[in-house]
Amino acid sequence: MREDAGYWVAWSKVSGIGANRMRRLWEHFGDMELAWNAPAHALLHAGLDQRTALAALEERSKYDPALEAARLAQSGTNLVTLADPAYPAMLRTVDGAPVSLHTLGTLEPGDEVAVAVVGSRSATNYGKQVTLQLVTSLARRGVTIVSGLARGVDAIAHRAAIDAGGRTIAVLGSGVDRIYPAEHHGLALEVVKHGALVSEFPLGTKPDAPNFPMRNRIISGLSLGTLVIEAGQTSGALITAARALEQNREVFAVPGSIFAPRSVGTNTLIRRGEAKLVSSVDDILEELQIDAAPQQLAMELVLAHDGTEEQLLRHLGQEPIHVDTLTRQTDLPISVVSSTMAMLELRGIVRQISPMQYVRAR
Repeated sequence: MREDAGYWVAWSKVSGIGANRMRRLWEHFGDMELAWNAPAHALLHAGLDQRTALAALEERSKYDPALEAARLAQSGTNLVTLADPAYPAMLRTVDGAPVSLHTLGTLEPGDEVAVAVVGSRSATNYGKQVTLQLVTSLARRGVTIVSGLARGVDAIAHRAAIDAGGRTIAVLGSGVDRIYPAEHHGLALEVVKHGALVSEFPLGTKPDAPNFPMRNRIISGLSLGTLVIEAGQTSGALITAARALEQNREVFAVPGSIFAPRSVGTNTLIRRGEAKLVSSVDDILEELQIDAAPQQLAMELVLAHDGTEEQLLRHLGQEPIHVDTLTRQTDLPISVVSSTMAMLELRGIVRQISPMQYVRAR
């Protein structure tokens, strides 16, 4: 747990301090405790407007960061922030990404190879069968399944992933200690054992309606692509698909009968060219270029967010390149280049085809 975790949580409870303003505070102060104790002029210098700064000064007296940290520790909840290397790499690239996530369970590097599965809360037998078949196949290929723990398609997706021996992440529109719907409490406990519950909302947050569209951007943001199984014309699953498109992520949809109300949304996505038609799991795997070794893809995705490794990987392709050339092209010390290339080779990301000459492994 971060030493300043209580300050991150306390700031998240101050009215008017959303994700963007939290980000400004963090980027300006570099320490949320310093931000918490800062006077009005410093908050203004950090980018808050006068009204927000004065309101924050008044309201922050309601919260005790030490108590917030103790509450986190007692609940077993972990707080992952943008300042942490453990923050999900895929989500980090999303505009408006939450500055912090409350998690129960574990987030692993392999979870970067993830597909979001969403759909109707009142799935038809067709929707249930399709969800079970596609999710089982994805989970058995090592793909993490991300969904929202809602009734219908969401719950079926989580359960199918677990039964297939895979991993799954449930993103909540409430605090991770306020499971909604209540009948999914048992399922939530199993998700924790095979993945994680995730929420940007503080402990104790009720599942209010405005929270769910916000959580949908996290569902899509954690994933390489979003699969919509069934969706009516006004389904919340379409909001997740829209967020995925905004994030330049792939969207997939399962076609349905033109007479089925719950297929109106999916058929419309396909007709507009906003989603790729899915008739088998191969349609997803091929489009996302997920092969038999998804963990390797996961590692590449994680490495892409490491400055040194990203810099080196940009210069690597199928033509051999010498370490000396990499040193000149990147302006990095040769010792750094050599050690980094050795680590990349151990991870299977690059190959040394002759002394000190490397190519990408895939």
